[in-house]
Amino acid sequence: KKKMELFDVYSLYPVEPVRGSGSYVYDAAGTEYLDLYGGHAVISIGHAHPHYVRMISEQAARLGFYSNSVENSLQHTLAERLGALSGYDDYRLFLCNSGAEANENALKLASFHTGRSKALAISKAFHGRTSGAVAVTDNPAISSPFNRTPNVEFTPLNDIGAMRAKLATREFAAVIVEGIQGVAGIHCPTDEFLRAVRAAATETGTQLVLDEIQSGYGRTGRFFAHQAAGIRPDLITTAKGMANGFPIGGVLIAPHFEARPGLLGTTFGGSHLACAAAIAVLEVIERDALVENAAEIGDYLLAELHKIGGLKEVRGRGLMIGFDVEGSASELRRRLVFEQHVFTGGAGAHTVRLLPALGLSEAQADEFVARLKALLEDFH
Repeated sequence: KKKMELFDVYSLYPVEPVRGSGSYVYDAAGTEYLDLYGGHAVISIGHAHPHYVRMISEQAARLGFYSNSVENSLQHTLAERLGALSGYDDYRLFLCNSGAEANENALKLASFHTGRSKALAISKAFHGRTSGAVAVTDNPAISSPFNRTPNVEFTPLNDIGAMRAKLATREFAAVIVEGIQGVAGIHCPTDEFLRAVRAAATETGTQLVLDEIQSGYGRTGRFFAHQAAGIRPDLITTAKGMANGFPIGGVLIAPHFEARPGLLGTTFGGSHLACAAAIAVLEVIERDALVENAAEIGDYLLAELHKIGGLKEVRGRGLMIGFDVEGSASELRRRLVFEQHVFTGGAGAHTVRLLPALGLSEAQADEFVARLKALLEDFH
């Protein structure tokens, strides 16, 4: 008898983590792996954090879900705490289920607000796989003919002149920029570029969307990566590290946007369980000073990686780090898993991405560097 199988999506390693603790995961045989990938920047406060587990368990025993047709005080608590911790307490929060959804709704809000239909995005950008999000993603391989639209144009990262020339046409509802380009290989917008985008967007009535889905929630040593440039976007999207693995996304919305009934909507967004998970994450981030730890340990790890002779280039901020190797990054990553028991991420043919939990310790950073050096001795 035939049985349903999964649709092939990713190339999978033949290893299955079955439990985790902090910055480590374990397979069924008990083998320990140092996790420098965090499930793709999702694990912000560490695997199976006791406070997180307790908050979700207690909420599940009370009420896991009801629709957004009734009051949910957990949503208000989440918004208040996120506003206070991020410095955006005068913004409003729309809750959804994923980063792609957050970007979809941010772009929709910008279009409603301006009455314009076009969006400007950055070359090599990645904003998600749903229709609008993939339209502003610069990767034809994942954009179907249905998704391609003349309403989206692209401009190079950090090219201020090209960006200004595009926005000067006053055709664009939104310009969307990642706090740091993740999928492209950890490429940082300069502070000067972000300030210039902010100024040009203001001048032309374009809404600035900052995609902080991968780079937000303390990962870069600021709550949001763009805060290093001292700017305030019109819309900020967030998701990955927001609830430590529980699906949730959000849009932080500046005060000048009108909120009228029916403009946005969601079935599952901001559920009781999702909010409990997200509140737990914020409480741990604040209590354990994880934003500050990401800055400190990130600087330390970047410095240690710069000392390794076998790496071509090291980039990043905080605990969002990429490094290039001469050979195949996928082969290096495979050997890191099976020979050194370390999980890392990839980005293109030659880049390895590090996106660990924000509580990574100096000893764990040293442990990774030692294992990487051991592998690089015979890697070509």
